[in-house]
Amino acid sequence: RSSEVTDDRTALRVAFVGWGAIARTAAGMLTDDSVAIVGVATRDASTPRTGVPVGAALIDAPGELAATRPDVVAEASGRESVEPWGHAALRAGADFVVTSVSAFTDAEVLDSLRDRARWPAGRIHISPGALAGVDALSAARTMGIDTFDHHIVKPPAAWRGTPAESLCDLDALTEPTTFFRADAAETAARFPKNANVAMTTALAGIGPEATLVSLVADPASSTNRHRIVASGAFGTLDVSIANNPLPANPKTSAMAALSLVRAIRNRTSAIVI
Repeated sequence: RSSEVTDDRTALRVAFVGWGAIARTAAGMLTDDSVAIVGVATRDASTPRTGVPVGAALIDAPGELAATRPDVVAEASGRESVEPWGHAALRAGADFVVTSVSAFTDAEVLDSLRDRARWPAGRIHISPGALAGVDALSAARTMGIDTFDHHIVKPPAAWRGTPAESLCDLDALTEPTTFFRADAAETAARFPKNANVAMTTALAGIGPEATLVSLVADPASSTNRHRIVASGAFGTLDVSIANNPLPANPKTSAMAALSLVRAIRNRTSAIVI
């Protein structure tokens, strides 16, 4: 959470990539004078979009982004958007907030954006999304992490339309069932929408190949749950979160939008937490 206190600087100029449930919800919470939404990028700018803030330019090509003069570009569109819009944001000197972290299973995408990013302007910020404890995990990495596990538990219906359908009988489950266990890179690549955050914990912690992720279908669950367990010289970290769905899209956790709001708010607040 961050302080709501702001100073007298000009409003932070924010452009969104994508106008789905996450972006619309986040934009609806960023309504005070400290933030100005100056652009919304969609696949086709000629198609009308509901709820686009007054004064925001509707664009559909990365080359059009610089004209909006953004301070922050917030991606909430999908992994295929990360590379082109990330480069456009960084070229414009804006910070780039990433929600579709599964894009970084492609090491070339991660390396190319990291090579372009520069401090103090034009940095890549990975939103924790639906996770809790990412700050502690990143801090623990400094002293060393010896073991790490990430468990993702969702109701069977949440796994429909994914490879889970061929790995277990989702309709016949009577108890929590682990149907997939692999490193973060493979998990996020095979389940980019359901296990996108596997790459978040991997990048915060000990890397994609060393991070083990378990995917679980639980017929008794009504929420999307994450449990992060890590140990090392720092001690032991054991953090769990049960996410309620975002009202605008039941397949998305509300925390994904809230984390994006926090990332933007932290750029305008006098006190950052």
